[in-house]
Amino acid sequence: MTYPTETRFADREAAGQALAQKLAELGDLSGAVVLGLPRGGVPVAAEVARQLHVPLDVINVRKLGVPWQPELAMGAIAEQDIRILHSKLIQKLDVSPEALEAVTDREQATLARRTAQFRRGHPAPELAQRTVILVDDGLATGATMEAAIAAVRKQHPARIIVALPVGPAGTRRHFSALADDCVCLLEPRNFQAVGQWYQQFDQVSDQAVCDLLDTYRTPGHSSIPKPGAT
Repeated sequence: MTYPTETRFADREAAGQALAQKLAELGDLSGAVVLGLPRGGVPVAAEVARQLHVPLDVINVRKLGVPWQPELAMGAIAEQDIRILHSKLIQKLDVSPEALEAVTDREQATLARRTAQFRRGHPAPELAQRTVILVDDGLATGATMEAAIAAVRKQHPARIIVALPVGPAGTRRHFSALADDCVCLLEPRNFQAVGQWYQQFDQVSDQAVCDLLDTYRTPGHSSIPKPGAT
């Protein structure tokens, strides 16, 4: 199987298959854990975990959107009390400290709710001295992935690998400096949004995330059918 170079991924599952194939070239990953960034990164991460026969979990992150342009990230928060801020953007847009804290408080509440929902009583995975593969379905500003790396780094892993189907030019260079390795299959020059590089890019529900975690939270997936398979 090969991944597209100038075309698009069929869906998140296909992107995960392509990522797993590329990640396998990095050597023995049998002791690794795959952490998906909810929500869209989890279906990609589930396929990576299934192909590599390693456990799946989540790293809970939330984008901090500019108040009047929520899709534009001025930073991100993550588990482990992590907050990453793009200070130059905040200063350029003249976002007040009060507005920044209001956004942070709102997203912290959502982060806590999502963490409880996705963990479902399971403890967070032990990351110390393990290889951790961080997976998303793609990135634009990279704020949430930066927060995820910082959260994982606090737990003293042996190695952090960032794995992405698509990102803007320079993604591999940028995240190779922040993590130990970065696999990014596509870095198109005309990148505008993650969704443009998928033929099917439907919104992922909270329930879909929970279902995937229930299926792939334990290693050894070769005998486990994909969700929905008969």
